Amino acid sequence: MTVPHERFHEQRHDWTLEEINALFALPFNDLLFQAQQVHRAHFDANAVQVSTLLSIKTGACPEDCKYCPQSGHYNTQLEKEKLLEIEKVVEQAKAAKEAGASRFCMGAAWRSPRDKDLLLVEEMVRQVKALGLETCMTLGMVDGEQASRLATAGLDYYNHNLDTSPDYYGEIITTRTYSDRLETLSNVRDAGMKVCSGGILGMGEDAQDRSALLQQLAKLSPHPESVPINMLVKVPGTPLENVEDLDPIEFIRAIAVARIMMPQSHVRLSAGREQMNESTQALAFLAGANSIFYGDKLLTTSNPQVDRDRALFAKLGLHPEKIETCESEDTQAARLAQQTQQQVHAERVAELAVDASV
Repeated sequence: MTVPHERFHEQRHDWTLEEINALFALPFNDLLFQAQQVHRAHFDANAVQVSTLLSIKTGACPEDCKYCPQSGHYNTQLEKEKLLEIEKVVEQAKAAKEAGASRFCMGAAWRSPRDKDLLLVEEMVRQVKALGLETCMTLGMVDGEQASRLATAGLDYYNHNLDTSPDYYGEIITTRTYSDRLETLSNVRDAGMKVCSGGILGMGEDAQDRSALLQQLAKLSPHPESVPINMLVKVPGTPLENVEDLDPIEFIRAIAVARIMMPQSHVRLSAGREQMNESTQALAFLAGANSIFYGDKLLTTSNPQVDRDRALFAKLGLHPEKIETCESEDTQAARLAQQTQQQVHAERVAELAVDASV
């Protein structure tokens, strides 16, 4: 299957499984060639968006996601932690910016944030945003009001992965439905935030499940601005610790098909990079991946260290993507107006910070 040049710019939402399977079935070189053509039509081929991810609340999650060491259902020797203090989060954000990150992502192991937690999270967003970084959060399910509050605080992206195909989803998670996930993404989009949503490969799914996952992501209108493609990190104590490894070539194929199907999205080479050699990562960039997490950890799993990433970027001639952080006059006026409102919340936030619970 060949994607016509005139369709490189289209955001299609009507991909059929037959079309997606045909892309996966292409000779590897042909698939990567097509993906590279689509990629170059929309992005600097040698620029990679760099994000840093911080766990702001770890462990004791009530969900039963079989891949996750933070689930309270499994014994993974992971110590639970309370919500981090705002000052510690801001310190980490400053360090991430100095290391070259343009986006700071914060994750909390919740089913859904409580009101007192959300007040603290909103303040985190405001202070990290003030550093000139893009902000992203993953806090579990959010309703329309919660999404609106996060957007008002200045949150740029909200991450909520679909994880896998609708048919295979019940094999991985039973405490939250696929429709729950889609509803959260709809709430995020309606609030005016950008969407970060992808999936995890190598959880025992078959090739049809990988096609169906990408089909679901491409159905979102508009496409997610950021599409993380994760390789399962097998953690002892989770039900998937002994699942068979996914062939790296199949993983690269998924990156390429995602690039073709969602041409204007950043496709993120996400979890699992620690287990990938440089050649596999280089193929992922060639296939259209143009975003990574930068730093030592992804929530609770290891990630290639900054020096290793810099060395790889130098070998491949890649450079971090720059973002425009200068404020327009209108944006500046709006931000200054919000400061008065923020002061009203300050005392309440300070009180909640003292007894922020798990």
